[in-house]
This record gives sequence, C-alpha cells and structure tokens, in this order.
Amino acid sequence: MKHVRVAITAHGEEGAVHPTYDVLTNAPFVERATALQWNVTGDTLGILHHVEGDVDAFDEAIGAIDPVVDYELEPAGEGAFYAYVVDSLTAASRGLFGAFAGEGVVVVPPIVYHADGRVTLSVFGPGERLRETVAAIDPPVEVDVEEVGGLTHVPPSGETRLSERQREALAAGLALGYYDVPREASVEDVATALSCAPSTAAEHLRKAEATAVRAILGSW
Repeated sequence: MKHVRVAITAHGEEGAVHPTYDVLTNAPFVERATALQWNVTGDTLGILHHVEGDVDAFDEAIGAIDPVVDYELEPAGEGAFYAYVVDSLTAASRGLFGAFAGEGVVVVPPIVYHADGRVTLSVFGPGERLRETVAAIDPPVEVDVEEVGGLTHVPPSGETRLSERQREALAAGLALGYYDVPREASVEDVATALSCAPSTAAEHLRKAEATAVRAILGSW
C-alpha cells in the first residue's frame, strides 16, 4: 500500500471545473478552506467545508451559483464557519471525483484549498491503482505528486487547518520563547519576527491556538 500527497491545479480554469471550486480557491473573501467530509451520490456532491473568511460574502456568492442545490452555513469561531454545500456535478468535476473513487483507492480528509489555486489531498491504495488514478485526470485539471510514503505521512487534521501565517506565528512564538514558562517573549516580539503589527500577530496566534485546541479536544 502506498500513500501519495497530490496537488491538483486547474491553471486558472477552476470555474470551468465547478463554480464552487472557483469560489473556494479564488474568492478574495476566502482566506482558507478545507473540505472535511463528502459524499457523491449519482450526479450530486454533498461536501462539508471549514472556511476562514467573510461569511456574508460567501453566502452571497454560493447562493448565486446555479449548480448549488442546497447549502447551510454555521459559525465555527471568530472569522470562521462551516459550509455544507450540495452541488450538481459538472462534467469536469464528475470526472475528477470519479477518478478518486476507484476500487481500492481511499482519499483521506481534509482536502485543502490554497490561495494559489492548488488543492492538496492524501490518497492511499495499491501503487498501480494510484498511478492509474493520477493518469485518469483530464485537462484542465493537472495532478502533481508532492510526496510518496506510508500511513505515517498523513498530517494531523489540526495542522492542515492552520493557514501559512498561523503556522509561522506559532513557529516564531515557539522559537522566541513565547510559550516558555515563564514567558520569554511578547506578542510584540512575534510581530517583529513576522514583520507585521502586534494586533495582527495576536490574531494569528489566537486563531492558531484555537484550532490546535479544537483538534486536541474535539467537541468537548
């Protein structure tokens, strides 16, 4: 059995694959998004996302997409929300999800949407089946294999929900002694390391810490 971490790119044609995909990767009001769970039934895709961004702008955009059959948004902390979206699959998105639904192939959530249009995910299965899966993806979608390994290469779900700046903030705080007891660094020190305002550094730290705590404690 093999694990591959792959990056899916539509080269600016995300809207041609599916309008919801375009919103999640390109909309200026979406800071970060991950697909947590999904189910494909016939020509319909039900998918639960965790989104960081402007919920009102997201609501307006998703509500205007014709292939969206139904959706529901729920708050998930400051500046974040869950988005349950039921889509009618387009021909391109049907082919994409169909390729990853082959016999013996398992997709491990989350699927992470990136601001540069990439979507990354982990896939497990027999080596030959994984090669067939990657080869079955049709343009405009392109698949690049970023990592090959075993089960130990699966990243913790809490880590994958952190934005790049949140990870940088945590790393800077850890290196500077912000989390030492007694504390050896301040928010201002972290802000200097990140070249941002103290209020921005504090926000990155607060959101990252909240995500980490939820990952550890679940729904407690």
